[in-house]
Amino acid sequence: MAINQQNYAGTPLAHGARISTANTNRDGTGTLGTVLQAGSTGARVDSISIAATGTTTAGMVRLFVNNGTTTLLLTEVPVTAITPSGTVPAFRAVLSNLALVIPPNGSLRASTHNAESFDVVPMLAGGF
Repeated sequence: MAINQQNYAGTPLAHGARISTANTNRDGTGTLGTVLQAGSTGARVDSISIAATGTTTAGMVRLFVNNGTTTLLLTEVPVTAITPSGTVPAFRAVLSNLALVIPPNGSLRASTHNAESFDVVPMLAGGF
């Protein structure tokens, strides 16, 4: 009888990045923040939270996957113009139900179109 065994990270991975340097490139060049660096067995990302830390203008946050050699555009998340206050929350987007597989020793990276600050935090399979 076969045993169905889940493979979870033995050591929690440090993940998440604050990005703030303007980068209009869609080809994986320019300044990118490393949101997640996968280990030798890779990683699976179930969701990604993108939260502005202040005022935003219309633009994009871009997510990329790097396989150790090549950086590829995964998706663009439109950012709306918001001036947060005591009654208006800052911009936030959540990408869910992803089941995104990061290859062994690959990484998830992010950039912002405008020079505005965002926290990009992945939620990994198994809670790591």
